[in-house]
Amino acid sequence: MLRKSKENGCSEFQNQMGVSRRGFLKAGGLGLTGLTLTELLRHEAQAGPVAKKENSVIILWMRGGPSQHETWDPKMDAPAEYRGGFGATSTNEPGIEIVDLLPKCASIMDKWSIIRSLHHTNAGHSAGDQILFTGHPPGPSPDVNIHPSCGSIVSEQLGQLTPELPPYVAIPRQVPGTDSAYLGVAHKPFETLVDPGNDGPFKLKNFSLVEGISQGRFDTRKSLLQGFDQFRSAVDSSGQMDSVSKFHQKAYGILSSDKARQAFDLDAEPDDIRQRYGFIPRYDPGDPRRCSANAFCQRVLLGRRLVEAGVRLVTVDCRWWDTHVQGLDSMKNGFLPRWDLCYSALIEDLDQRGMLDTTMVVAWGEFGRTPRMNKEAGRDHYPNVFSAAVAGGPVQGGRVVGSSDSKGAFPLDNPKSPQDVLATMYRHLGIDTERHYLDHGGRPIITLPSGSPIEELS
Repeated sequence: MLRKSKENGCSEFQNQMGVSRRGFLKAGGLGLTGLTLTELLRHEAQAGPVAKKENSVIILWMRGGPSQHETWDPKMDAPAEYRGGFGATSTNEPGIEIVDLLPKCASIMDKWSIIRSLHHTNAGHSAGDQILFTGHPPGPSPDVNIHPSCGSIVSEQLGQLTPELPPYVAIPRQVPGTDSAYLGVAHKPFETLVDPGNDGPFKLKNFSLVEGISQGRFDTRKSLLQGFDQFRSAVDSSGQMDSVSKFHQKAYGILSSDKARQAFDLDAEPDDIRQRYGFIPRYDPGDPRRCSANAFCQRVLLGRRLVEAGVRLVTVDCRWWDTHVQGLDSMKNGFLPRWDLCYSALIEDLDQRGMLDTTMVVAWGEFGRTPRMNKEAGRDHYPNVFSAAVAGGPVQGGRVVGSSDSKGAFPLDNPKSPQDVLATMYRHLGIDTERHYLDHGGRPIITLPSGSPIEELS
């Protein structure tokens, strides 16, 4: 039995009571035809995850693919052409070393952990984006989601934690892999569009537009557009317009909300906190590749503000770690000093605010880099093994899960997949990974096709 979900603009694979696949399997042993509604709901409650409504996730998306050798797996004993381009430093957890250009991160290693044995098989940027954000293989055009991102799944299953704020935000905008696919536009991320890393005050353009008109004119425009949505919805048989209307309603609620304005008001942060996260002048304004490294520091701080206010999942674009040419220079003078400031600041900030237990932070990119340095003092795309930094929520600090071989070329032990990380994150949030949805072709698609929570982290 199928139920059309007008809120999502798609058909959801579930029975009329919303029972998941796991619920069907468990109830099936007793014979579905003999169960009452009460019994069905009881079995579903027993089978499904317990939603932890206060929990949230920040994804620090290091798009381009950070080199494992120059971050969390330095390989100082490897031959010269393979070993990390910098030194290694001990952390405050005995036996764990990371690159020596991350001293602040090393000093709080007891609060975060490393996965060193991640792997998949696709060396394309956008294809890797799709795998890590959705858990599914990419489609024919990797820039276009054929499956919903983890943020869209969170939006659909859990909805808004706070009515005035969206459940899913992208800072500053979507990247490949982050779209809602067949879940509909209501579950796209809210994009800030304005970059917190730019010079000058940070102010969302949409808020500025609303401030420039009277409440009466705003309400009139809102009513006119809603009426137009309703007219189009009346002649639309796909249900997609219902999703558009829902999206508009959420947008209006955000734009007219004082709580939303306060959450996005980055300039309200004290100067000392902004400096702690890394408000660093660009060291070479003439080089866009280097300038891009500066922006993510303040993006990370905005991510903390948003989860504190009630956003369930925030994706922070920390691009562009694609270090083919002069990669060591980019890492040493651009990315690593900034990362050391903002990542350590975020973990300490969440901890001091009592938010680390409820906020899981996942820092990773779509793959790693080649173990052998190329002729341009950089490294190329490499999905065969890579690392991630994880903290908060279920993650205990001071742990290393898995390892790579002596050259950092393949997993040596305890290999992990991107789906394992997603499963860990989903369990933290209370997502049912076995729920099915119908894609645009009418096929039932499971939320997460593979993967298990990484128990070694908890």
